[in-house]
Amino acid sequence: MTDVFMNTYHRLPVTFSRGEGAWLFDTGGKKYLDFSSGIAVNCLGHAYPPLVKAIAEQAARLNHVCNYYQSNTTAAFAEKLTAACAPVGMKRVFLANSGAEANEGAFKIARKYSLVRHGPNRHRIVTLKGGFHGRTVTTLAATGQDVFHKDFGPFTEGFAYVPAGDIEALDRALDADTVAGFLVEAVQGESGIRPQESAYIRRAAELCAERDILLIFDEVQCGVGRTGSFLACEAYGVKPDIVTLAKGLAGGIPVGAALAGEKAADILQISDHGSTFGGNPVAAAAGLVVLETVNCPSFLAEITRKGEKLQSVVRGWGHPKVRELRGRGLMIGIDIEDEAWPILERGVAAAGTPPAANPGLLILSAGQKTLRLLPPYIIADTEIEEGLELLRGLLS
Repeated sequence: MTDVFMNTYHRLPVTFSRGEGAWLFDTGGKKYLDFSSGIAVNCLGHAYPPLVKAIAEQAARLNHVCNYYQSNTTAAFAEKLTAACAPVGMKRVFLANSGAEANEGAFKIARKYSLVRHGPNRHRIVTLKGGFHGRTVTTLAATGQDVFHKDFGPFTEGFAYVPAGDIEALDRALDADTVAGFLVEAVQGESGIRPQESAYIRRAAELCAERDILLIFDEVQCGVGRTGSFLACEAYGVKPDIVTLAKGLAGGIPVGAALAGEKAADILQISDHGSTFGGNPVAAAAGLVVLETVNCPSFLAEITRKGEKLQSVVRGWGHPKVRELRGRGLMIGIDIEDEAWPILERGVAAAGTPPAANPGLLILSAGQKTLRLLPPYIIADTEIEEGLELLRGLLS
C-alpha cells in the first residue's frame, strides 16, 4: 500500500484492482464479498454492464460543460430525478458532487427562504444528536456528534441539536422566531443504523408546517432505494420541503442533489449558488441508469425482500455476541458484544492469499460496537447466505 496519502483514513490492509457484481478482487486475485457497497455508493454492484456502457458512451461524446449551458444528458437526469421525487412533492433540483455539498445547498435554501418570508435573525437549523451530515466546516456544525467536532472549531454558527425521538425537546427547539429549518435522517447511518419512529416524524412535520420551518430530509445514505422505497421519507407519509441525495445516486460516480418542494422551489436565483462540476454529464449518464433501474416497484420490492431475508437469517442464529438488530431494506445495523473494528480486520485478514483460499468479507462499522451492512441491491440470495456464513465465522 502506498504511503503518500495524508493519514485521514484507518485503512484495512487490502488493495483492490477490479470488481464484478457483489465481488471485489485484490491485486493478488483474492475475492471478497462486498457487504459495504463503498458505503452505500455502488448500489448496482461493480462493473454493472448498463452503467459501464452509459459512462463510456457519454465520456466519448461529452464529459463536461460549464453551467452557463445545459447538456442534454444532464437535463434528462434532472427531469427524471425530480419526477422520481415528485411523490413527496419535489419540484426543482440543484445538482452538486457530494452529500456535503447537497446539504450545504439545503442550508442556503432554508436560510434564504426564511429571510425572504420572515426577515433577518431566523437562520438557525435544528438537527438530531447522532446525525451525520458531512465533513465541511458547516456540515460538521450540523452533525450532532462530538467525535467529529474535535480539533476543527470554531464552526459555522446557527446549528442546534436535540435528542432523536424526543418530541418535547424538538417542540422547544423549533422556535418560530429564530429557526429556518429542521434537518433529519430518516435512518441515521453513521451512528448505528437507527430508523426514526413514525409518530416522531409525523409530529415533527406538523410542527414545521405550523411554524413555517422547512423540513429537510438528509437521504444521502438512506435514499435512492436503500431502505426499500425510492426515498426513505416515503415510509412516513410526510412531504418534506427539501430532500438531499448523493452516494448511490450515480452508482459509483460522484454526484449530489438538493431537491425542493413547492415552498422553496424558486428561492435560489442567479448567482445564489453554484458548483463547477455539479451536473457533470458523465455523472448524469450514470445517474440515469440508476434511476431507470432502481425506481421500479418490483426492483424496490426485491430490496425489501432481501433485507428481510438478511435480518431473518441473523436472528435465526441466536448468536450470543449479537445484541440487537436494526434496519430497513438493505441498510442493516448489528450491535455486537465485542468491538466492531477487529471484525472488519478479520474480514480481510487473508488479503493477498491465493485466489483459491476462502473469500474475504467487506463490512462496515457504525460506532464502536455496531456492524453496518450495506450490500449492493443486485446481490443474489446465495451471496447473502454466503456472506452471512462468513460473518458468523468472523463473529465466532
